[in-house]
Amino acid sequence: MAEGHFRVEHDGAIATLTLDRGDKRNALTTATLDQLRRLAEALRDEAAIRAVIIRAEGSDFSVGADLGGMAAAPAEPVPVVQLRRNAELGARLMRALREIPQPTICAVQGIATGGAACIATACDFRIGASNARIGYGEVRIGINLMWHALPLAIQTVGLARAKRMVMTGRLFDAETMRDWGFFDEIVATGEEGAAARRLAEEFIGLPPIAVQMIKRSANAWAGALDAAIMHADADQWLLASRSADFGEGLAAFFARRPPEFTGN
Repeated sequence: MAEGHFRVEHDGAIATLTLDRGDKRNALTTATLDQLRRLAEALRDEAAIRAVIIRAEGSDFSVGADLGGMAAAPAEPVPVVQLRRNAELGARLMRALREIPQPTICAVQGIATGGAACIATACDFRIGASNARIGYGEVRIGINLMWHALPLAIQTVGLARAKRMVMTGRLFDAETMRDWGFFDEIVATGEEGAAARRLAEEFIGLPPIAVQMIKRSANAWAGALDAAIMHADADQWLLASRSADFGEGLAAFFARRPPEFTGN
C-alpha cells in the first residue's frame, strides 16, 4: 500500500501487519487507519492465510490519534454531513478487523492508547510485553470513545472495569490488563512478537474451516446489539468536538499543563 504506515509480510500461512512509524511513536493518521482497513478487508480473499498478527515497531505500539492533525484547521470549511462521514472511518476499520476470517493476534509493547487500544480489542487475542500500558485517553481531551469500540472494551474487561478505563482515561499496566482479561499472556519486553508467532502457529495447525466458523459465530453472539446501540457515537463526537472543553483539552495537551474543564 502506498499510503499509511503499515507493511505486510507473508510467512507461510501467517500474515503479519506491522505499524512502522516509530519516529512518531506510531501515532495514527487518517491514511494509516484507512490503509489498515483495506488490508483487513483484503485478507478475506487470502484463503492460504490461516492466522494474522498485528504488531508495531518502536518502543510503543501506538500513542493513538495524531493530535497535531486533529488540531490543525482545515484549508476550507467542511460540511457537517461530511464531518460525520469522516468520523465513521474508525467504526468501518473496527468492523473490518472484526470480520477478518482468520484468527487475529495483537502484540503490544509500551503504550497503546485511544485508537490503538481499540485496534487491539478488535483482535481475537492480545499478547502484552511486560512494559505495556493500555488506556482510552479520549475523555482527557473532552471527547467520547468512538469507533463502536465501547462494547468491545466491555466484552474484554467487563462493565465496571471498562467504565473505569474509558471514563478516567488512565493508563493501566500489563499485569492489571492481564488480570482484567485484556491480555491473554504477558511476556518479557521484546518477546511479544515471538509469543504472538507461537500462538499463530498453533492456529495454523488446526482445521481452518472449523476455526473460522467458530470465530464468526462467537463474534456474532457477543456483538449482536453493538451496531444498534453505538450507531450514534459519531454524533456524540460531533457534539463533543464543538465544545469549549475539547478546545481546552487540546490546548492543555500541547502546553503540557492540566486542563480546566467547565462543562461548556
